[in-house]
Amino acid sequence: MRVSLTRLGFGAAPIGNLYQEVSDEQAHTAVDVAWDNGVRYFDTAPHYGLGLSEQRLGEALAARPRSEFVLSTKVGRLLEPSDAGGDDLANGFAVPASHRRVWDFSADGVKRSLESSLDRLGTDHVDVVYLHDPDGHWEQASREGIPALVGLREQGVVGAIGVGMNQWEMPARFVRETDVDVVMLAGRYTLLEQDSVEEFLPLCLERGVAVVAAGVFNSGLLAQAAVPDGAMYDYAAAPPEVVDRARRIAAVCEGVGVALPQAAIQFPLGHPAVVGVVVGSRTAGQMEANAGHFAAPVPVGLWGALRAEGLLRSEVPGL
Repeated sequence: MRVSLTRLGFGAAPIGNLYQEVSDEQAHTAVDVAWDNGVRYFDTAPHYGLGLSEQRLGEALAARPRSEFVLSTKVGRLLEPSDAGGDDLANGFAVPASHRRVWDFSADGVKRSLESSLDRLGTDHVDVVYLHDPDGHWEQASREGIPALVGLREQGVVGAIGVGMNQWEMPARFVRETDVDVVMLAGRYTLLEQDSVEEFLPLCLERGVAVVAAGVFNSGLLAQAAVPDGAMYDYAAAPPEVVDRARRIAAVCEGVGVALPQAAIQFPLGHPAVVGVVVGSRTAGQMEANAGHFAAPVPVGLWGALRAEGLLRSEVPGL
C-alpha cells in the first residue's frame, strides 16, 4: 500500500458521541494520549456523530505536524441539513439530529462528501478514503465511487483508497474486481470469529491489498476481562451462545494470565494480510488501557490453548 500505517490506530467513532455524550475536552485528551503512545493513524467518518467526530479529530490534531500522521475518512453518506429536530440516537449517536444521512456513492457524491470532510477536519488532504458500508449499493459504488476515488488517487489528492465494511464477502468482490489498496474489515476477523480467514484474507494477501482490522472487540463483547451480562455484539444485545463463546475464550485467556481485551487487540495482527488494528477510544483512560493491551506481551501458548478448545479456526496462521 502507498500509505504506511502504525500497527495501532485510533478509531474516532466514540468521540462522535457514539452511544453517549463525550465532552470536547475528553475527546481531545483521548487523541493526545493516543499520540503520546505512538499512534499516528487516525480514522473517522461523516457518519460518526453527523460530522462531530471529524470536527473534534481535526481540532485535536490541528497543532500536530500534518506530515507526521495518517488520516482516513469515509464517503457514501452525504450529510444534508434537517429541521426534523430530536436526536440521532436511533443511529447510535448522542447528538442533535441537525442533519440527515443520504446514501450517495456517485462520483459527484464522493467528491462532495470528501470536500465537506476536509472542511470539518480543517485539513487540505486525507491520506486514505474508504467507501463506507456500500452493502446495498454495489453497482453505484463499484461503477462510480471506486473510479472517482481512483481518479483522486491518480491526482495525488489521496494516497490510498478502499472500502470499510462489517462483512467480508462484498469486500472480497471489491478486491477481485476493482483497484483498491486497503480494506477496513470491522468485526469479521477477531478472537471471536474468523470466517474471513479461509477465503478473504488469503485473497488480500495474494492481491497485495492491505487489511485494517476494526471492531476487534465485536462491539464491546471482548472489551472487558470478564464478559458481562447484557454485552453488545454487532451493535445489539449479544445472543446467549455468543456470550458463552466469549466467556470460554476469556477463561482460556485468564488461565495463561492474559486479559481478554489484550488478546482481542493483538490477535488480528498474527495474520500477514493485516497491517494494523483500529480501536475506538472515547476517553484518555480508555486509550491508555487500549495502548497497554496492545503493547503487553501475549504468551505464545495462548493461541495453541484456544485452538485446542476449538475456539480458533485451524486456518488461522502465525500463532
